[in-house]
Amino acid sequence: MSAETPAAAADQFARRRQQFRAWRGTRPFWAGLFVLLSGFPIMYFPYAHLQIGHLTLAMATTAGAGSLIIGVLLVVLGVSLWYQRHVRTFAGVAAILLALVSLPVSNFGGFVVGFLLAMVGGAMAVSWVPGRPEQEEPHRPAPVAGDDTPDGLTFDKDTRGPGTPDDLSGTSPANGANGRHSAG
Repeated sequence: MSAETPAAAADQFARRRQQFRAWRGTRPFWAGLFVLLSGFPIMYFPYAHLQIGHLTLAMATTAGAGSLIIGVLLVVLGVSLWYQRHVRTFAGVAAILLALVSLPVSNFGGFVVGFLLAMVGGAMAVSWVPGRPEQEEPHRPAPVAGDDTPDGLTFDKDTRGPGTPDDLSGTSPANGANGRHSAG
């Protein structure tokens, strides 16, 4: 073993961590994690036998199969949020609906733990939007000293008017420009 082996392992760890961070940033990772984790208490508690001292508390209910189905569906939705970003809205709405159904079916949604995780994860999945790469702003010329405009502001007459991106006079639904994206 050479003296450089620990440094190479540290570099590989840092590189793997950066790769995971980049992968995580392109998808609703936390929403998928919350939805995935919500399925486990919903699946577990209807089949659990909890020991409190010498007292055995059997949580078995007649809706055990329903709880199992809800839990498995939530786990599958959580994994699909990680690997299929385009189903985020469907998976989020389905997770919220399954969380609501789990309240009466599986011991108050896994004693409210699974219910809350599924609600938060579903809401995060519905609200997640892929990021856009930052674009550089166009270079604007510096104001000229001694200009008579207040605070050194400059107004270019050539940059405003009909046919420019800031002109809202021709907005209509027919040409696809309705003025929504014009606010800066």
